[in-house]
Amino acid sequence: MRVLAAMSGGVDSAVAAARAVEAGHDVVGVHLALSRMPGTLRTGSRGCCTVEDSNDAWRAADKLGIPYYVWDFSERFKEDVVQDFIDEYAAGRTPNPCMRCNERIKFAALLEKAIALGFDAVCTGHYAKVFTDADGNPELHRAADWAKDQSYVLGVLTHEQLRHSMFPLADTPSKAEVRAEAERRGLSVAKKPDSHDICFISDGDTAGWLAEKIPMTPGDIVDETGATVGGHTGANQFTVGQRRGLKLGTPAADGKPRFVLEIRPKENKVVVGPHALLAIDELNGIKVSWAGLPIAEVATGEEFDCHAQVRAHGDPVPARARVTEVMDDGVGRQRLTVTLAEPLRGVAPGQTVVLYQGTRVLGQATIDAARSLARPEF
Repeated sequence: MRVLAAMSGGVDSAVAAARAVEAGHDVVGVHLALSRMPGTLRTGSRGCCTVEDSNDAWRAADKLGIPYYVWDFSERFKEDVVQDFIDEYAAGRTPNPCMRCNERIKFAALLEKAIALGFDAVCTGHYAKVFTDADGNPELHRAADWAKDQSYVLGVLTHEQLRHSMFPLADTPSKAEVRAEAERRGLSVAKKPDSHDICFISDGDTAGWLAEKIPMTPGDIVDETGATVGGHTGANQFTVGQRRGLKLGTPAADGKPRFVLEIRPKENKVVVGPHALLAIDELNGIKVSWAGLPIAEVATGEEFDCHAQVRAHGDPVPARARVTEVMDDGVGRQRLTVTLAEPLRGVAPGQTVVLYQGTRVLGQATIDAARSLARPEF
């Protein structure tokens, strides 16, 4: 099988490529250049798409004896990930750029080009499994090592994308074993630290970076009843769950701290309240997609049992979910409602909710609204 190995420059993708070679596949390595201005991406070990990473990927490919290329996806990345990040914050939502990158760059754009060039699959170093049922349909499942499981960020993959996805690290019991294997294979990235943080915000100052991209307009900070308790210089600089930096002019009646509960960009208001009201009981999701074929209840509109996860390393909680069809600008779209058996705290619109049944990923949606049943409406 002809396999395109996406090589980020980290240890996981290097070992995944090595295993694909060892399995007898015809493997070609590729690194994605996501910026034409290297200084705008993180340097050192903190990012995942830097100049240093490109060099590390090249050395790994050379050690494995496979062809290696760098593909320029910078314009696509700027439009589909960076601009999306700005647009979501401008709309009062808190996006996950890594989800968008996996969805639109590392699988949609990369896989589209790979198939056009005659490759059968794209191989990555993600920790997740793809099972194939008796009818040949793919299912996405959690990896063997739940501590490193990355099925959450892959919940955006579609049935067709899963058919062409290969995750050689799926059954690896720990990251330590991957590093040990890399060392045995003589790969220089064996001890390279894991990447983290947002790669396109080079200094890590997300609020400062956004302030240069989104116009900030002064407005009111109101409490959970709608009463004005302070002011702000721009609603977009706040995030749900935030406690520090609110500078409220009116203290709470009980003297306890208040937290950001909601951001209303159309009204230019920030809603604050007690910590207890951060507990979310119900989620509404848009931009729904299914990882593989959807379960039967999706078509019938019946409620189904599942577990919901809203952060990459968050704990899944028991839930009931259902799908309804709605009209949006004359186009029929799915809307997901998730009722949580256990409240989740600090959930913000723009985050992604991924649904599971057992280890299987059912699908995902972008959270459009998050409700606390104890909170009054105003």
